[in-house]
Amino acid sequence: MKILEVMELEKNFGGIKAVDNISFFIEEGEVFGIIGPNGAGKTTLFNLISGIYTPDKGKIFFKGKDITDIPPYMLPHFGISRTFQNMRLFGSLTVLENILPAIMVKNSYNIFQAIFRTGSYLDMEKDAYNRACELIEFFGLTEKMEYSASSLSYGEQRRLELARALATEPTLILIDEPGAGMNPKEIWDLALMIKAIKEKFSLTIAIIEHQMNLIMNISDRIMVMDFGEEIMTGTPQEVKKDKRVIEAYLGEELD
Repeated sequence: MKILEVMELEKNFGGIKAVDNISFFIEEGEVFGIIGPNGAGKTTLFNLISGIYTPDKGKIFFKGKDITDIPPYMLPHFGISRTFQNMRLFGSLTVLENILPAIMVKNSYNIFQAIFRTGSYLDMEKDAYNRACELIEFFGLTEKMEYSASSLSYGEQRRLELARALATEPTLILIDEPGAGMNPKEIWDLALMIKAIKEKFSLTIAIIEHQMNLIMNISDRIMVMDFGEEIMTGTPQEVKKDKRVIEAYLGEELD
C-alpha cells in the first residue's frame, strides 16, 4: 500500500529549480532513503511534503488524501511528523517539557478545561506524562528528564528530537540528516535505533542522509537526487552500482 505519493512536484526559487518534476511513492512500513549532493533539493522536498513550502506544481497524497496545501500545524493530525537538519528544540525547557506539548497537541480539550483543570483535562495530562516517560525511557534519557535540552550532548539532543517527533504518534516520520556531525560509533548506534523505532512504533520512515553507511544499512529503497531531479530509485545494491549515482558523487564508487 502506498502511504505517500508525490506527483510531478516542482519548486522554483527565482530562476533556480530546487525540485524539478519529482514523482515517487513510499510504501507503508518501509524505510525510504533520499540521498544526493549538497544542493540537490532534498530538504526542499521535505519542506514541500511537510507544508513549509507550497509547490509551484504537482500534488502530494497521504493515504490517498490530497495534503498539498495542508499547513504544517495540521500534519500531526494526519499522522505525519518531522525532524530537522538543524535541531529545533526548546533549549531552556527540560527534556520532559519538550515532549509533553507534542503529545497534548493531538488531545481534544477546550480553553475552559485547561484553565479550570477539569477532571478530564487532568486525566489527559496524566496520560501525556506517562506517554512522555515511556518515550524518554526508550531513548535512554530517563536520568536527564529534568535537564534542560541545551545541556544535553549532541547525540542526546538528536535522540530527544526523535522522541518529540514520535510523541504525536505518527504513521510517517520524515527524518532530515540525523547523522550530521556524528562519529562512526554514533552512526552505528543511530542505525540500530532507527531500526528499533520502526519495529516498536510500526512506522514508515523517509530519511535524508549523507552518511552512506547509515543510509545503505537501514533503507529498503533509495531515491537519488541531483540538481532537483530524480536520478534513479532502487534498492541499496542497485543504487551503489548505478553509473549515474557514482557520477553524482564525484566519480567515487559508493561503499
